[in-house]
Amino acid sequence: MFTREFVADPYPAYAYLRDHAPVHRTTLPSGVEAWLVTRYADARQALADPRLSKNPRHSEQAWKQGKVGVPGEQRSGVGAHLLNLDPPDHTRLRRLVSTAFTPRRAEAFRPRVQELTDRLIDGFAARGEADLIHDFAFPLPIHAVCDLLGVPAEDQDDFRTWAGMMIRHGSGPRGGVARAVRHMRGYLRDLIHRKRAVLRDHASGDAADDDLITGLIRASDHGEHLTEDEAAAMAFILLFAGFETTVNLIGNGLLTLLTHPEARAGLQREPDARIAPAIEELLRYDGPVELATWRFTTCDTPIGDVVVPAGEPVLVVLASADRDPRRFADPDTLDLGRADNPHLAFGHGIHYCIGAPLARLEGQIAVTTLLRRLPDLALAEPAEELRWRGGLIMRGLQRLPVVFRAEAVP
Repeated sequence: MFTREFVADPYPAYAYLRDHAPVHRTTLPSGVEAWLVTRYADARQALADPRLSKNPRHSEQAWKQGKVGVPGEQRSGVGAHLLNLDPPDHTRLRRLVSTAFTPRRAEAFRPRVQELTDRLIDGFAARGEADLIHDFAFPLPIHAVCDLLGVPAEDQDDFRTWAGMMIRHGSGPRGGVARAVRHMRGYLRDLIHRKRAVLRDHASGDAADDDLITGLIRASDHGEHLTEDEAAAMAFILLFAGFETTVNLIGNGLLTLLTHPEARAGLQREPDARIAPAIEELLRYDGPVELATWRFTTCDTPIGDVVVPAGEPVLVVLASADRDPRRFADPDTLDLGRADNPHLAFGHGIHYCIGAPLARLEGQIAVTTLLRRLPDLALAEPAEELRWRGGLIMRGLQRLPVVFRAEAVP
């Protein structure tokens, strides 16, 4: 597992594990031993089980010492975020940001996402070729989430650079990732100070900008007890988790459509009617997050037919659960009109992805706009020759080269 061949197509291996070892202890590339949960019913149970903690302090001694894995993130100063916390801290912090990610707020963001989408396509439409990861799927969510957080436009290219370093080098604050995290952490703390000063200046005058970081500061200053580290960590995880998942949603989804011409043609005929269920099926079929983030048993915990001992890392394999024939009919078949589709691509339980409404909106707009403006879009290389970025959490394409009939320059 975790070879280049596995990353390119992990689904046969997951099918084997579901049938023969659905809760399986394996050694990860980092040297950490962890349990993989591969069946849908077991995955759904584990994602909502309070005996599985998100706090790395519940893990084995090697993790506690921060030699490998998640604890390195704690040293970066941005570890106190939603993905690493249990109630009551998780409940408190999630409440602070939940209003920014409702379907209604996401829908209000639609004009801005559409504007960004069209602007990016304008940048390559006249060339007749593009790399849809570098030119489209990567910059779109970066600029969208920066706008949502309140990062000034003149600083957003810096975030694109830092985000690129993190994607290229994988997860975990090592090497180039460590430098990117330090830059981002320092910038976010400075931005919080500047926005707090703006709020003080507007205390008796006009309202300050209504962005997410400003909202976090307001909540902190009105008794919600949000520390500066928590605010910076919250902004960091919303930025990072809010963009890489969407990069992969758009990239993986477009590749799936380009390799399933009949499904794509149906979507192009009726985009408005079909796009919502189509995005859900693309999320299920080849979703952006392969494994849910780390969990740790706080006591001996039954998962399926296995009792996982206390203090063990557990990874729920979302990509496998969403191809489980025990839950989905013909799971390896793409069905853009699939009605019964309770996929786990955004997780389940209290850690369900808070940015899901925005990710869905971005995916819908990105796919429909691209197929409308460039209807003859085609792969520039055979699909089997494309390279994938594999990690322990995300799975996405390194590049997606395409050709099309160039748009006339206005």
